[in-house]
Amino acid sequence: MVSRSLPLAALTSSIAAMLLSGCVPPPPVSPTAPRSPAPAPAPRPRPSAPAAPPASDWRDAPMTPGDWSYGATAGGSVASFGGVFTLRCAPQAGTITLTRAATPRSTPVSMTVTTSDGSRAFTGRITSAGIEIALPARDKVLDSMAFSRGRFAIAAPGETTLYIPSWTEVTRVIEDCR
Repeated sequence: MVSRSLPLAALTSSIAAMLLSGCVPPPPVSPTAPRSPAPAPAPRPRPSAPAAPPASDWRDAPMTPGDWSYGATAGGSVASFGGVFTLRCAPQAGTITLTRAATPRSTPVSMTVTTSDGSRAFTGRITSAGIEIALPARDKVLDSMAFSRGRFAIAAPGETTLYIPSWTEVTRVIEDCR
């Protein structure tokens, strides 16, 4: 028969050993040699020419200042961004006109629409409002503008590129014409 006092005796002796080990003083600290100061780092060589800036991505460029506004007109609807870009729906004609403010000129000029899907160049006509391109309401570039990842870009030679947010006003004008 096994005695029940054996586990109790082992437990009691273990606790007594732990209590006694707490009474032992810590070992003496051995004197250490004084530390010598770290050597000074070698001076860095200076570059002879500044490094070229990384290639910029149009998606990282700052947004063009402004806000979208939407309104219904007698002939359709219009969304305007900051007075520099407009989408106008003409439902009877089945077209959406993109107008970008530009300096007056006499010759037709290209206008490039860049979205997260890619870029597409158009030949625009000059009007008093700027550069205009009329697109069929079902043109795929319009869908790309509406669903571009947060923004799209409008570029024209000799003009500052516009980086415009693709907010709901863009989609609204497109849907009004379909």
